[in-house]
Amino acid sequence: DILAAFRVTPQPGVPPEEARAAVAAESSTGTWTTVWTDGLTSLDRYKGRCYHIKVVVGEENQYIAYVAYPLHLFEEGSVTNMFTSIVGNVFGFKALRALRLEDLRIPPSYSKTFQGPPHGIQVERDKLNKYGRPLLGCTIKPKLGLSAKNYGRAVYECLRGGLDFTKDDENV
Repeated sequence: DILAAFRVTPQPGVPPEEARAAVAAESSTGTWTTVWTDGLTSLDRYKGRCYHIKVVVGEENQYIAYVAYPLHLFEEGSVTNMFTSIVGNVFGFKALRALRLEDLRIPPSYSKTFQGPPHGIQVERDKLNKYGRPLLGCTIKPKLGLSAKNYGRAVYECLRGGLDFTKDDENV
């Protein structure tokens, strides 16, 4: 299992037991309501399980909820799939006033499936001819609405100002 520890602050009136169950369900198989398709699968095989909850000492109405996720929920080699599954939807859950992922334990058998980048920092440094210092970059904003000419101008100004690279916000 992948083990996650969430700092949970329930909304006023929401019991901690309900909040912990909501975190486990919403980050695995849950929806905000029961749907007819729930009966078409064995949810027990897929759902996250909150196996422990403890009070955060010195903090009012805060708890650490420990959730276990079965490994077969996740695509091998995909960090994106793992994080999207665990934290992608749960943070907007209305039963919670606040939620923060505090810790994540990934079994070596699963982490070994991550291939990593195709090359390391040295290749990037060689391409840029930049050594002996951190590489500096930025994301061009606004992420939508700039013409190609103005986007190019923004990139040029960033590089002229000393940055080593820019990146788009996956919307270009």
